[in-house]
Amino acid sequence: MNLARALREQAQAYDERRLLVIAGAPERTRNHALDALDAAGIDPAKTRYVGPSESFPRERVPTRRAGRLMGTTWEAVVLDCREACRPNAIGRTVGTVDGGGLLVMLTPPLNSWPDRRDEFDATLAVPPFERSAVTGHFRRRLVETLRAHRGVAIVDADTGTVVKDGLTDAAPRLQREPPDPPADHEFPQEAFEHCRTTDQGQVVERLERLLRDEQGVVVEANRGRGKSSAAGIAAACLAYEGMNVLVTAPAYRNAREVFARATELLDRLDTTVSTDRTDRPTRVETDSGEMRFERPAPAVERIDEVDRVVVDEAAAIPVHVLEQFLAADSAVFTTTVHGYEGTGRGFSVRFRDRLDESSLTVTDCQLTEPIRYAPADPIEVWSFRALALGASPPADQLVEDATPTTVTYRRLSPEEVTADEQLLSEAFGLLVLAHYRTEPNDLARLLDAPNVSVHALLHDGHVVSVALIAREGGLDASRREEMYAGGSVRGNMIPDVLTGQLRDGNAGTPVGDRVLRIATHSAVRSRGLGSALLDEVRERSEADWLGVSYGATPPLVEFWQSNGFSTVHLATSRNERSGEHSVVMLNGLTAAGRKLLDRHTTWFLQRAPSTFTDSLVAVDPDVIRAVCRTAAETPALDLSAFEWRILAGLSAGTAHHDTAPRAARRLVFRHLVTPETDRLSEREERLLVRKALQTASWPTVAAELDYASASTCRRAFGEAIEPLVAAYRPSTEWEWSP
Repeated sequence: MNLARALREQAQAYDERRLLVIAGAPERTRNHALDALDAAGIDPAKTRYVGPSESFPRERVPTRRAGRLMGTTWEAVVLDCREACRPNAIGRTVGTVDGGGLLVMLTPPLNSWPDRRDEFDATLAVPPFERSAVTGHFRRRLVETLRAHRGVAIVDADTGTVVKDGLTDAAPRLQREPPDPPADHEFPQEAFEHCRTTDQGQVVERLERLLRDEQGVVVEANRGRGKSSAAGIAAACLAYEGMNVLVTAPAYRNAREVFARATELLDRLDTTVSTDRTDRPTRVETDSGEMRFERPAPAVERIDEVDRVVVDEAAAIPVHVLEQFLAADSAVFTTTVHGYEGTGRGFSVRFRDRLDESSLTVTDCQLTEPIRYAPADPIEVWSFRALALGASPPADQLVEDATPTTVTYRRLSPEEVTADEQLLSEAFGLLVLAHYRTEPNDLARLLDAPNVSVHALLHDGHVVSVALIAREGGLDASRREEMYAGGSVRGNMIPDVLTGQLRDGNAGTPVGDRVLRIATHSAVRSRGLGSALLDEVRERSEADWLGVSYGATPPLVEFWQSNGFSTVHLATSRNERSGEHSVVMLNGLTAAGRKLLDRHTTWFLQRAPSTFTDSLVAVDPDVIRAVCRTAAETPALDLSAFEWRILAGLSAGTAHHDTAPRAARRLVFRHLVTPETDRLSEREERLLVRKALQTASWPTVAAELDYASASTCRRAFGEAIEPLVAAYRPSTEWEWSP
């Protein structure tokens, strides 16, 4: 109790957080936690308990639902890790503790904790592996960081002893002064007085550009830096100027701070303010303008009705939805760089190029100084180390000379990655930067999951390319029957798709290696390093097949095709996170693997044309073109003499496509899969895909591909069909003769 009181006093004096670890038996740790909270003088109403016990006398959030706390701030959070140590939950709770507050972590005895298996471990033990096969490297590393980092106190609840007091020496808390506004500021003076740090004031100044049309401002920051507050200050100023501002985010809780800061500022300005609610306003009106919250999907429908758009936590919104906000007159996108709920790299990996290509003039700005607590807060430092949130690839100059001939291949064991902080940071950092969704749970998966292996290419000891490979398949009859009946067998994504969706009861029999992630350092891309790493993986694999599934884009499809992978499935709906249609591709390594590939290639070719006219009718035609070219077989071109005459008449302008659309559909599909002529341009192939495969109307195709009119588009279609007829027509006589 004395320790808890001292930790709280020091945290308040330095505007930092402190972490109190209470290790031991369940009831003892929970009782000690209550005593500590009481001794520290923390209001129960300003405390949350994250864990399994429904009897803990504080408002409870289940561990799996720790994300509900995001966007809220508490004086204390108790995280009960005894039954399940979930890395995501650790990160999410750390970020909600305010400066001067306590994070209390309840754990088993630290010495034995890494060797225990819990409910989270069960999620890593994918069939056919058992929970006992999961290792404890993540928790061993976690315990080491708890013992080593400043600001972390450890109490043994079983013996009632203080193992480590966690008290530190630090400079006294400094009083923060509001930044001075620039001399030529356009937002009201009060807006800058409302800023809490100098760099927040600088960001608000850049947000003044939203007063003009065709502006796109990107605000990036680690969590707790005040990016949502800055967006709220700007939104208030825009509404004050008479604009209609639409605010969107994955959920209202993400945008709560936007409205809180906006209403605080508007109350100080010379305007009448009214809200639809006092506690959680979703609409704020001024004398001449307004702010309104909408979730992303309905927000898209209102873009034409508003003057400005604020997209908060943009990285958590599907890319295909984000793209639609590029139609706004001007917009601000805020995004978290190292998020406690996951890095959310969809924004930078998939969306940023599209933003730069839009009509908006893009301005970038960053926030670095924390607002909720002092800079160099020891608990933030600890969490970044423990969860590898700050992991980063090696500096460019260390690897810029890397080529396939200068690198060495290594399979990285969990033991050496855990023991080598540089190796861990470089490998995990590459994965974070290259993929749209990498989160703390993935660190535990990399270190402890029995079905996951890590493969890397190193240049002078530095990681330049890395791949995570997951073992799938090899399932017994009962598991395969479970999948066929609609059940999902965890950790077997490709067998699950092939069995459940595509009705192949034997798809789970062969053993496969699925490429979960592959990433190459940005300084040495396009040098063949990713392909070289895949060659090393393929050469050493003992599986029947190598597979991959990802959000399909033409460059990615071409990369995997060049490495020997063939498409067996294109999903009919968009992936929730990537915003793309996922594709499944296989590379057969043994007779069993090639047999699996052959039958699913045949089935893909049979069903694909009908899906293009139905569920895939809105897919980018370049994706269709790329995916078709990866099929490992040649589809049959079973056209009648009548259909060939229709095709011949299309180029002459004497026949109509609508008379026999199947003819053009089968011919175009055959060409895309197995091209036998190079006379078509990319534009002509897009035309054929949009009309023959996706059955878009003539006016729609003409508008999309910039043809002068629908009739011009029809003539171009006939001209594009002509070289295909010449290349694929049968040798038997089919022309009608009088």
